[in-house]
Amino acid sequence: MNTISTADARKDFADIINQVSYGSEQVVLTRRGKEVAAIVSVEELRLLQKIEDYIDIEDAQKALTEAGDNIPAKEVWQKLGL
Repeated sequence: MNTISTADARKDFADIINQVSYGSEQVVLTRRGKEVAAIVSVEELRLLQKIEDYIDIEDAQKALTEAGDNIPAKEVWQKLGL
């Protein structure tokens, strides 16, 4: 994984995009020495989203098996003013 400052990334943006999209590399952007963002390929982003969706489904299934009363979504929305 490459690390580059945001200032340098502005200068070499096209090259960085090519590294990520064609070279399957990840690039971490830093600002004042602190990691602030990452550039990843679309394939990696989609994989991360699938993993997140899977975790959300597992959490929802776990919540449904927990003891207690279920609250209808409509009631929750009303309490939230939605």
